[in-house]
Amino acid sequence: MDRKKKVAVGLSGGVDSAVAAALLVEAGHEVVGITMKIWSGKIAIREGLKQACYGPGEEEDIAECERLAARLGIGYRVLDLAALYEERVVDYFRREYLSGRTPNPCVVCNKELKFGFLVDKARDSGLGFECFATGHYARIEEQGGVKFLRRAACEAKDQTYFLYALDSARLSTIMFPLGGLSKDEVRTKARELGLEVADRPESQDFVSGGDYAPLFADKPPEPGDFVDESGKVLGRHRGLPYYTVGQRRGLGISIGPAPLYVLRLEADRNQVVLGDGKDLFADGIKASGFRFQDPRMETACLRAFARIRQNHRSAPCVVECSAAHEGEARISFDVAQRAVAPGQSVVIYDAEGLVLGGGIIESALHEAFSMPPPL
Repeated sequence: MDRKKKVAVGLSGGVDSAVAAALLVEAGHEVVGITMKIWSGKIAIREGLKQACYGPGEEEDIAECERLAARLGIGYRVLDLAALYEERVVDYFRREYLSGRTPNPCVVCNKELKFGFLVDKARDSGLGFECFATGHYARIEEQGGVKFLRRAACEAKDQTYFLYALDSARLSTIMFPLGGLSKDEVRTKARELGLEVADRPESQDFVSGGDYAPLFADKPPEPGDFVDESGKVLGRHRGLPYYTVGQRRGLGISIGPAPLYVLRLEADRNQVVLGDGKDLFADGIKASGFRFQDPRMETACLRAFARIRQNHRSAPCVVECSAAHEGEARISFDVAQRAVAPGQSVVIYDAEGLVLGGGIIESALHEAFSMPPPL
């Protein structure tokens, strides 16, 4: 951040984006804050629930952003993307769950809305800026003329899993001021600056209160059967959107001394298949929409580390891209991994935390693979 730039900062009302903006101002950049308005009020989500990305608490967040902008002496604009958000994120979320998959709204929102339509609409509104910055915990590194994401210095807060779909061209105009900091350091900085959001709780849910039911109020999911692997009916479920692979709690069913887990969702039969926890382990993954950050990395067999959800510890693996089907890949684990959920993302890293690529999980694979030597 040596040369002073015109930077637009995505403000959310939380401490991370606030400190990101403050650090850029301190560094001498010309900063303007922008927020995407995504809440239209069409869906009946109760007020006063735990804060989240989507819900009626948005007005409070915007008011917080306005106070921050005034304190920092920067411009601030709110850009209405509510209709696009409902089309690209909310509708996608509904479709995936109703088809028996586990959606990842943060990945879609980051790729299409936050780092896509928001930036475009801000420029179309007359704001001139060279770079777009956010309070995400991630770093950017260039190798061989290609921009890569790298894990944040604070691995506990690293958010590269949700950002993997940002290509090299887009990363060339993005800044992550918090990439080298820990959460404690960010909060300490906020207190030093006297920011009101210094101790504000984090928003970690997609929907306020963590309850997805209001998203399906217009067309409630059909109840169906819980079954075991043999097809024996064990009870009734509330609807596919209320379950995900690996889930144990909230099933409302108990048969015998061993706990039951969700093994998979079968949308064509509207069934939730339950079974023993040991049956959750998979030897690999079939992925679609798979893309390497550097196309030159596409080889017959690449050694790497895979994450299959945000809080998953990267697992040694081999990545094989299909020569016949573009965007299709097979990820083979050295050691079987638990709770592979179709619809989630699989993100591939090198040993140093560089994001090599990623795609969407289509299915778990249960077979033995011939593995190259370990990394």
